[in-house]
Amino acid sequence: MSGLMLLDTPSLYFRAFYGVPESVKAPDGTPVNAVRGLIDMIARLVADRRPERLVCCMDADWRPAFRVEALPSYKAHRVADDGGDQVPGALSAQLPVIDAVLDAVGLARVGVPGYEADDVIGTLAARGAADGPVDIVTGDRDLFQLVDERGPVLVLYTARGIRNLEILGEKEVAAKYAIPGRGYGEYAALRGDPSDGLPGVPGVGDKTAAALVTRFGSVAGILAALDSGDAEGFTAAARRRIEAARDYLAAAETVVRVVTDIDAPELAGLDDRLPAAPRDPRALTDLAERWGLSSPVERLLKALC
Repeated sequence: MSGLMLLDTPSLYFRAFYGVPESVKAPDGTPVNAVRGLIDMIARLVADRRPERLVCCMDADWRPAFRVEALPSYKAHRVADDGGDQVPGALSAQLPVIDAVLDAVGLARVGVPGYEADDVIGTLAARGAADGPVDIVTGDRDLFQLVDERGPVLVLYTARGIRNLEILGEKEVAAKYAIPGRGYGEYAALRGDPSDGLPGVPGVGDKTAAALVTRFGSVAGILAALDSGDAEGFTAAARRRIEAARDYLAAAETVVRVVTDIDAPELAGLDDRLPAAPRDPRALTDLAERWGLSSPVERLLKALC
């Protein structure tokens, strides 16, 4: 049993959209594969992990200004012609339905203007860990930096699907990447992450990045060692490469670090308790009938009971 479960909801509904056939449609022919898949994912997570509290964390801003200002390449490859995210039309049409179903069930759903779901998760995980275990459900490796054996804060990584979750804490992240358990953000800044538009330091791959993070602990620690003239822990080539990438690293650290201290009214007094009954039974019944979601909704309600 976990005390608090935090869902990286965009990660999950994208996985549902691509994992459930688009032939899954409402009575009027509208695709509802992402909606159905997400509901079933939540039902299985609740049934298997039995959290006491749960929050569906959302992207109020998928490409926050503070990250773009630091590094203009951040997610630049995903910007559509209209300036928004390149979300398939068949998925975009389902997002309001997802919101409506979650609200009618009574699951907490929150995003904060100017921040990504990752930052909401980071803030709620930092708060929640003081009260007990926290499970973060995501397919995004950036959130590996939040693992913490003290809570514990665990990442339930969905790369192999909800039925085959990879459960990662500090020890597992350390074993997987040969880095300190909470050092994934620094590691990603050094080696790069094409999915987020992070170029990394040219010539620095996984092994060198892991060695530097292990030796110096952080990007700031690496740069401080350069400034002090400390040659221990650097090969000559790595030293030259890091020195040449100094400006990039200063920016990348801002981009990759998940915010853990958002102060926003959206998070104040958030009721994250699992509902014993739907918040709005009539609306939920109407939504289930309109969109052909009766079976997955029933499975979710059964898991919540």
